[in-house]
Amino acid sequence: MRHLFLILTLLLSSPLYAVEPDEILSDPVLEQRARDISKGLRCLVCRNENIDSSNAGIAKDLRLLVRERLVAGDSNTEAVDFIVDRYGEYVLLKPRMTRENAVLYLIGPVLLIVGAIGAFLYLRRRSRRPEKPLDNLSREEADRLEQLLKD
Repeated sequence: MRHLFLILTLLLSSPLYAVEPDEILSDPVLEQRARDISKGLRCLVCRNENIDSSNAGIAKDLRLLVRERLVAGDSNTEAVDFIVDRYGEYVLLKPRMTRENAVLYLIGPVLLIVGAIGAFLYLRRRSRRPEKPLDNLSREEADRLEQLLKD
C-alpha cells in the first residue's frame, strides 16, 4: 500500500502536469506549437527547467504569453523573438549563436586545447630534464639520506 502511495505521489508531482488545463488551447496544432516553443524557454525562477515543466508563476505567465502570441497569428520565431525582446536572451535554454555570446560557445574548447598543450609541454620538459646526480653529496649526507629512505 505504501508503494502505491509513493508511486502516485511521484506521478502527481511530475512536471508533466505543470501546464494547467485552463492554459491548453482548443486548437491541437496551436497547442503543439506552444509546447514546442515552451520546451526551449527557460523558467526565470527555476533556472534550467523549461517553462512547460515549471510550476512557478512566471513560467505560467510565459506559457500564456506564448499561447497569446500564437493565437494572435505569430509564427514560432516571432513568438520566441517577442519573449526574448521582453526578457532577454537568458530566457532561451539554448542561446543563439551571435557575435556577443560566441565567446561563451568557444571558451570551453579553447581552454581545453590550451590546457592540453600546457600539459603536453610540461610533461615533455620534465622528461627531458636530467635527474640530479647524488654524487656531490658528502658521505655523511648520503648515509643520512639512506637512513631516511629506510624509515
